[in-house]
Amino acid sequence: MTATPRPGTPAAAAAQHRVPGRRPPAPPSPALHRPPPAPAEKDRTVSNVRMAVTLEEAPWLGWILVKALMRFAFMVANNLVAISSYICYVIVLQPLRLLDSKRFWYIEGIMYKWLLGMVASWGWYAGYTVMEWGEDIKAISKDEAVMLVNHQATGDVCTLMMCLQDKGLVVAQMMWLMDHIFKYTNFGIVSLIHGDFFIRQGKSHRDQQLLLLKKHLENNYRNRDRKWIVLFPEGGFLRKRRETSQAFAKKNNLPFLTHVTLPRIGATKIILNALVARQENGSPAGGDAKELDSRSKGLQWIIDTTIAYPKAEPIDIQTWILGYRKPVVTHVHYRIFPIKDIPLETDNLADWLYQRFIEKEDLLSHFYETGAFPPPKGHEEAVSREMTLSNTWLFLIQSFAFLSGYM
Repeated sequence: MTATPRPGTPAAAAAQHRVPGRRPPAPPSPALHRPPPAPAEKDRTVSNVRMAVTLEEAPWLGWILVKALMRFAFMVANNLVAISSYICYVIVLQPLRLLDSKRFWYIEGIMYKWLLGMVASWGWYAGYTVMEWGEDIKAISKDEAVMLVNHQATGDVCTLMMCLQDKGLVVAQMMWLMDHIFKYTNFGIVSLIHGDFFIRQGKSHRDQQLLLLKKHLENNYRNRDRKWIVLFPEGGFLRKRRETSQAFAKKNNLPFLTHVTLPRIGATKIILNALVARQENGSPAGGDAKELDSRSKGLQWIIDTTIAYPKAEPIDIQTWILGYRKPVVTHVHYRIFPIKDIPLETDNLADWLYQRFIEKEDLLSHFYETGAFPPPKGHEEAVSREMTLSNTWLFLIQSFAFLSGYM
């Protein structure tokens, strides 16, 4: 008699798979069927790999940290001497403001340009440069214009500060429309004095903010001899507004956009209505891109500006200041539209703005696929221009700032 194995034992399991007249299969070879490592052993292996990589990169990471701290210390000192000097000069020049307001705002604008040049220098020396594409906006630097810019990160503002430095007095005579949170930054006091407008986002504030913008333009734009306005029509960063914009597009049967969001028309409409000069027949007066010598009063151009970052990785203000990211080239594309071709009625203006951002979507899609913007119509290839800053000029304005701070 054969004893019956007890259930649950190895012998019972072997008995269930035993076939009469046939040997049981040999156990699998340990070399071919190695059991997976225990969790503790696996974590220890990964930890060793990470430790090796960290040790190899330690000198480089240490240098990045030291460089970031040095840059931050210089930026703080730069802000302290430059901004305080700017405020002191503005106070000292108040009698000139009463006697000759135009000359006062001209001098203030020059100092404002120098301050923005200092901000541009932080990125310039870190290797964050700009490549320009499309039409040459230097040709209209003396005319009144509005820049419509896509918005991806805080570094967009720094990029514009850099690429507009070599456009004559554009920066000195420029007005920025920016989120109200920038009012509380270190540069907020300078923007308040210069006459930039801080707009508060949100539906509950929208109507009131548009009325304030209209009043601000009436009181500060022409009185201070402003020429250009920088506007981000999307009303916020791409990553924050993309889902909301796509939901709105789906609801209203509008194109599905990925690299930009649908623009808001409120601020654009206020600016156009306030600044566009009218002819006797009521149509807008403006320039012609083919006839740049003809000048007329009022707003003359819309500059459709598209900012693109390699691999769609935007630069933020922290990177711009600390410089811990490797050198990168930001690409900026311009298209110029004469104001007489821009519809001023609400519905038509909305359609026109939507079309511009649909074109931005196509431009960015092409750039992310090829690394370059597409050529304009009638041309075989697109031409790019490397934007450069004069190191001598940057040294002079920095020296003037620190000398003023010392005095």
